[in-house]
This record gives sequence, C-alpha cells and structure tokens, in this order.
Amino acid sequence: MKKLKEILANVDYELIKGNLDIEINDIKDNSQKVVEGDLFIALVGTTADSHKFIPNAIQSGAKAIVIERDVTIDEDVTVIKVKSSRAVLGPMSASYFDYPAEKLTTVGITGTCGKTSTSYIIKSMLEEFGYKVGIIGTICAMLGDKKIEVHNTTPNAYEIQKLFYEMVQAGCKYAVMEVSSQGLKMDRVAGIMFDYGVFTNISIDHIGPNEHESFEEYLYCKSLLFKQCKIGIVNSDSDKWEKVTKGHTCEIMKYALQDEKADFKASNIQFLMEDNFIGVQFDVSGKINTTFKLDIPGRFSVYNALCAISVAYKLGIDVESMKKALEKVKVLGRMELVSSNESYKLIIDYAHNRDEMDNLMDTISEYKPKRLVCIFGGGGNRAKSRRYDMGEVSGKWADLTILTEDNPRFEEIESINNDIIVGLNKYNAKYIFIKDRKEAIKYAMKNAEPGDIILLIGKGHENYQEIKGVRYPWDERKAVKEAEEEIKKEVG
Repeated sequence: MKKLKEILANVDYELIKGNLDIEINDIKDNSQKVVEGDLFIALVGTTADSHKFIPNAIQSGAKAIVIERDVTIDEDVTVIKVKSSRAVLGPMSASYFDYPAEKLTTVGITGTCGKTSTSYIIKSMLEEFGYKVGIIGTICAMLGDKKIEVHNTTPNAYEIQKLFYEMVQAGCKYAVMEVSSQGLKMDRVAGIMFDYGVFTNISIDHIGPNEHESFEEYLYCKSLLFKQCKIGIVNSDSDKWEKVTKGHTCEIMKYALQDEKADFKASNIQFLMEDNFIGVQFDVSGKINTTFKLDIPGRFSVYNALCAISVAYKLGIDVESMKKALEKVKVLGRMELVSSNESYKLIIDYAHNRDEMDNLMDTISEYKPKRLVCIFGGGGNRAKSRRYDMGEVSGKWADLTILTEDNPRFEEIESINNDIIVGLNKYNAKYIFIKDRKEAIKYAMKNAEPGDIILLIGKGHENYQEIKGVRYPWDERKAVKEAEEEIKKEVG
C-alpha cells in the first residue's frame, strides 16, 4: 500500500477530481486484473486503447484512474490526467516499489544481435566474482537461479520495476537486462537511469507495422539508451556507433576488433575445436592486456565476450574471474554445443533472420567442417522476405539444408518452405524436406560424415512449437537426446 501522492512524486500531472491522500493497493494496466483499491492506468498502444476499459476497472474496485485522453468519469474515484500514460508508468512504478533500481548496479544492453549472449557472459563473470545477479531478457528473467517467464525481451515498465524489487529482496546486487529498441520506443525503461548502457551492433531489422517505421527511427530509438545511462560501452567497429550515441549524456568507452583507438581491443583470434569443446582464444590489449579462452565458437562471440570484459573491468571484476567465467559460460540456445562425437558436432542457435544466420554460418565455416548441415524452418504469419533471406543464406553456406517445421502458426509448412526454396535456388543448393523436426534432427545425425557440423537453428531457447493457435511443448536439447537414444537402439 502506498499513498497516491507518493506514487505521483516524479510525474507531471493534473488532478481532475478526487483525493491524492488515498492509499493505493497496486498499479494495474489491465482492467481484468484490477482488484479493490488498485490504481488503473489507461494506456494507448499500437493496436488498442484501454481508456474504453475504465468502467470495467472501476467496477472491479479501482479507486484511482490515470488518463491521457479526455473521458467522462462520473463515478466517485480520483482521476489524474497526464500527457502520456505510457511515459509515466515507469516513474510511478519505480516510486511504488521504492526505487529498486537505485539499490542495484544496472546494466542495459541494446543492439540487433548479441544482447542475450553478452548479458549471460556478464552475469557469469559477476557470479564468478561472488555476486548474486538478476537478469531480464529474451530467454527469461532470473533472480539468481530462480527463473521467471517474461513475454517480451524488455517487459513493460511495471514488470521491470517489480522484477528489480524482487531482485533486491532476493539479495541481488546487480541487474543485467536486454533493452530492445521497441522497449525504448514504448517507454518500458522510462524512469531508469542505468549505471551502464551497452551497444553491441545494429543492422536492418524490426522495420514494419507495429515495430519501426524506418531504419532511421530504429537507430534513434537505440540512441535513447545513451541519454539515460551514466557510462556507455559501445562497439566502435560498427559504422553506426556514432549515430547510436548521438546526443549522448554519458561517458563513452569503446571495444573493438579493428578500431585501434578502442579502450579494449581483441586480436590474434584462434579457432579451437576439441572433443567436447568448440570455441575461441584471443588476446586483449588496452586497459587489459592478457589472453582469454571462450567456450562459445566464433568471431562474433569474441565481440560479445570483449563487450562483457569491458563492462566487468568497469565493475571492478578481476581478470582471473573473467577468465574462469569465459571458459565455462553457456548461453541457452546461443551457439550451444549439445552433441559431440567422432562423426559430428551439433550446435543449437536461435538465429532467425538474415544477419544472425549469416553471422552464425560464417563463424562455423571458420572451423573448416567436412560438411555444414543446416536444419531450420520458417515462422508462419511473418514477412516472406525473411524466409527468402534465410534460404539464400543457407544456400550460400550449407552443403545440405534440411527444411523442417519451426512455428508454422496458421500457415501450411509447404507454403513456408516454398518461400525458403526461392532463396536456396539462388545457389542451386542441395536440400531435403522432413516435416517432423525431431526426425530431421535424427536424419542429420544418422547420415553424418566424420567432421560434419550440424546447425539446428531458429528455436534456440524456446520451449514450444506454435501450430494452428496451439503451443505444443518443445525443447531442442530434449529432441536431440531422444534422437541419439533412438539411433543407438536402431544400431543395436
């Protein structure tokens, strides 16, 4: 319980009617979840306007309403008007939970690719040094070892503040979170002054209805992070880093593989592949001068690790803790080695667009596999251009593409595959179609040639397959293990 005037402490508002001294039970932006004593905040979204649900909220017991549009409310409730309900939800929620971000060291990571891997590497380094860490991102939210499902890479402002509060209660000292461009655009991180803002990279993505109108808007939204952090840590090899930090109000530090002026520079990259290990070794110079070994493959992973090293340095983590963390860190569904024997190595990755897939396959090709076998499908009810692109990338790199199901949603798999095949045909690529995803995995394993690397991509950490409106349980690791067991029984 908290008084309304305290919740509004850092908000510009107009009191339309009622009393600011009332006690508020909780803040809700969904009228169906309102209970007696709550404050209901009416949001205007990209597809819906919740002002029309105000009567429902009042009927359920809301005693205060926050609006941004003129509406008539005759009931005996307090009414507050603001310029933007979405923009004030963060500061109001922060006040309601007693400003938990101020009790944590916060790291916000933005970029088209690499956010998830970088956040988990930072988490691993902090834990190696002895700290308890909270994390918010694409895979889930975590309070130490406790997992909490989230529905967006960057949840809404109230959820974030509640998670920060729970992190503090759980004894976490650090919060590492992915900050999506959509999250910045929709004010989900409003009211947070991050201790560290991180930029990994940027490429054309998330342009379209209900996302970003243009690449310029996408860039601008990314730049907002560097107006609400104290220290910015950026990949200066990106040709867009200066645009992303345009108008920044923070100190800037740089990491890179090519930029000689970077504060942290990686070089002498060696690609290592052993029995149950596929990773990299690299030297770092600048503010740290030593050699690191990372148990995640690829040049792209060096960027993620170097970014984490830069953050860890500023956080005061010692080099030995960084090294130990890098040698054992695993990121669910991100270049994750899940099966390895004398015939093949099988890697799971979440890549599901042109750039992610191209980076992944370029990376794996540097390990000189006998054959590169790629298993994937396309998401239904999504842009056809993404399928053409993914087909083209697989055609360019893979010796064999195995088309299968992903999340077909309400589309037929054959229709999705036909779009992917358009891209494959640009390279006259060899492909086969096996509808059942586990059977596709099993086929690749059973027919592997010594030295093959099999890439199972598109689903990564996801725990479901969405078909005709139903989400069926699915786990890539479990499917791989079951396929292995079935092959062993068949071989006898």
